[in-house]
Amino acid sequence: MDNIFLDIGLIIILAGFLASIFRALKQPLIPAYIIAGILLGPVFSLITDTETIKLLAEIGIAFLLFGVGLELDFKKLRDVGQIASIGTVLQSILLFALGYGVALLLGMGQFPAVYMGLVLAFSSTMIIIKVLSDRKELDTLHGRIVIGILLMQDVLAILALAVLNALEQFAIMPIVMSVLQAVVVTILAFFLSKFVLPTLFKFAARYQELLFVISIAFCFVFAIIFHWMGFSIAIGAFIAGVALGNLPYNLEIVGRVKPIKDFFGVLFFASIGLEFAVVGFNSILWPSLIFIFLVVFVSPIITMFVSSLFGYKRKTAFLTSISLSQISEFSLILVMAGREYGHVGEDVFAIVIVLAFVTFSISTYLIKYSNVMYQKFYKKLGFFERFSRVSRELEHISDHTIHKTILIGYDRIGYSILKTLQKMNMDFMVVDFNPDVIKRLNHQNVPCMYGDVSDIEIIEKIGVDNVKLIISTVPDVTTQKILIKKVKEKNKRANIIVTTYNAEDALDLYDLGADYVIIPHFLGGEHASILLEDISVNLDKLISTKLEHIRELHRHKERHPHHR
Repeated sequence: MDNIFLDIGLIIILAGFLASIFRALKQPLIPAYIIAGILLGPVFSLITDTETIKLLAEIGIAFLLFGVGLELDFKKLRDVGQIASIGTVLQSILLFALGYGVALLLGMGQFPAVYMGLVLAFSSTMIIIKVLSDRKELDTLHGRIVIGILLMQDVLAILALAVLNALEQFAIMPIVMSVLQAVVVTILAFFLSKFVLPTLFKFAARYQELLFVISIAFCFVFAIIFHWMGFSIAIGAFIAGVALGNLPYNLEIVGRVKPIKDFFGVLFFASIGLEFAVVGFNSILWPSLIFIFLVVFVSPIITMFVSSLFGYKRKTAFLTSISLSQISEFSLILVMAGREYGHVGEDVFAIVIVLAFVTFSISTYLIKYSNVMYQKFYKKLGFFERFSRVSRELEHISDHTIHKTILIGYDRIGYSILKTLQKMNMDFMVVDFNPDVIKRLNHQNVPCMYGDVSDIEIIEKIGVDNVKLIISTVPDVTTQKILIKKVKEKNKRANIIVTTYNAEDALDLYDLGADYVIIPHFLGGEHASILLEDISVNLDKLISTKLEHIRELHRHKERHPHHR
C-alpha cells in the first residue's frame, strides 16, 4: 500500500510540475504526462512495479472512457448531416487502408499493420475540443463538423477495441457469444437509462454526494459485467457513461465525475511513459518519421477530399482537415491493449508514443495558424471543389438578379436578421457555405447562394457594385477583413455590418471601414438592459415578452429541428 501511494504521489507531483511548464509554453498537456512517466520509469527507474502500472493504466482507461460516454451527444451528429456519419466511416476506412498498407511496406506483420491502420484512422477528441474551445470555434461550421466526426470516431474506436479484445479468444463461437452478450447488456443499459435510472437519479440529484456515488457505482457495475464476459472493463465503463449521458442530470454528473476522470487520465498517460521500453533509436526513426508525415500531411488531404465530396467549400474542408491532423488518445489505448494481447511489440508501441507526442504538439500550431495557411494556399485548394457535386447544384439561383441587401451566414443570429428582412419586404439574398442550410433555404424559396465570402470569386458573383447593405454574421475576423477590403474597393457607398466576439477585433474592423460591428454578448447585455427598464415600469411586460419569446423559440425549433 505504501508503494502504491508513493508511486501515485510521484506521478502526480512530476506530472503537475511538467504540466505547468507546458501550459506556460502554451503546449498540450498530454505529452507532459507521458514525459513524466518516461522520466519516472525508463530514465530514472523510480517506479518499477509493473503490476501497479498496469492497474493504474486500466483504471485510467476506464474512467477516461466513462467520461467520454457521459459527454457523447449523438444529436450533434445531425447538425452536420451525412458527413458526421457516412463521411466519417469513409474517412476512417481510407486512413485505415493507408496506415495498414504503409505498415506492411515497412515490413510489419499483419497484426501490427492492423493496429497502425487504426492509429491513423482516429483523431484526438481531448486535444481538438480544447484548442477549438480556446479559439471559440466550437460553434462554427467546421467546428460542428469536427465534433460530429470525433463523436463517430469514438464509437468506431470502441467497436475496434471490442473486436480486438474478442479476437484474442481465437474461436468463432466464443466471439459470437461474447458479442451477443455485450449487445444484450448494452440494450439493458439503455433500457435502464430510459425507464429505471430517471427515477433513481431524480432522487439522487437532491444530494450531490449521492449523485456522485451512484454514478460511479453504475460505472463499476457495467465494468464488472463486461469484465466477467471477457471484455475490457473500459468498454463497460463507456456503455455506462453513454447510458447516464442520456439522463436530464448528465451535466451535473459530468461536473462531478470530471475531476476523477482528469485524475485517472493523468495516471493513464503517465503509465504509457512508465511502460515505454527503450528500443533501438535507428529501428523506429524512419517508421516514426513516415507515419508523422502521413498523420500531419496526408491525412488532412484525405479529410479535405471527403469533406469536398459532401459539398463543403474549400475553407470549411481545409479547417476541418487541419483540426484532425493528429492521432487519438484512443490510439494509445488500442496499442496498449494490443501489446497486452501480444499483437504488437515494443517497437510499434514506441512508434505510437512518438507519434502521439509529436502530432499532439504540431497540430496545436497548425490549428492556431490555420486561417493564415488557408489565405496562403486557398487558390490551390480550389482543386478539391471539383469533387463536389453539391457545390455545383447549389451554386446560385439566378445569374441575372442583383440584390440590394446581402446576408452572409444564416445560422444562429442570421436567422433573426433574415426574419426582420422578410418583415421589411427588403430585396435580399443569403450567402452561406453550409450546403444543408442552402438546401433548407431553397426549399423555403428564400433567395440564396452557396459560397464562402473569403473566396474572392464569390464576392464577385454577389455583385457588390450595386449592393447597398451587407450583413455578415460569420465571426471569423480574417474573413471579415477580406470582405470589407474587397467590397470597399468596388463600392465605397455600401454599408457593411460584420460580426466578431471581442472588442479588440471589433476596433480593428472599424479601422478597416466597417460601418457597424456586432458583438453578440454586448448586444445580449444591451437587450437585457432594455428589457429590465421596461419591466421596472410594467411587470406585466415581462410575462408578455416571455410568452412571445417561447412562441418564437417553438417556431424556430419547427423550422430547424436540429438546432439546439
